[in-house]
Amino acid sequence: MKITQQIIVFDTDDLEAESAFWAGVLDGTVEADEDWHTVLVDGEPRLGFQLAPNHVRPEWPQGQPQQIHLDLYVEDVASAHEHVVGLGARQLQTKHAADDPSGFWVYADPSGHPFCLCWG
Repeated sequence: MKITQQIIVFDTDDLEAESAFWAGVLDGTVEADEDWHTVLVDGEPRLGFQLAPNHVRPEWPQGQPQQIHLDLYVEDVASAHEHVVGLGARQLQTKHAADDPSGFWVYADPSGHPFCLCWG
């Protein structure tokens, strides 16, 4: 089997908010159709978003479990935190101090999908 392209797809009930958020995080652009958006980075598709009007928002760590999450490794977690929160992320958990040699902080995107900012 030869895979010619790979893309991670998120279900969402708000295509505009979800794709704009991730385009901002990844410094990409949004290519929009009626019920599907793609985030392109340097012209390459990186993430897909499909309209799911009955999407059930994950409520991690208690409640509706997460369906998927991304770990994003960053050089400066404090500035990455400001960036993603400014785009609409909600911080869910801080287990490590920013000056720890390695660690992660957990966030939710606009549709509630958890993701982590990691370092070390």
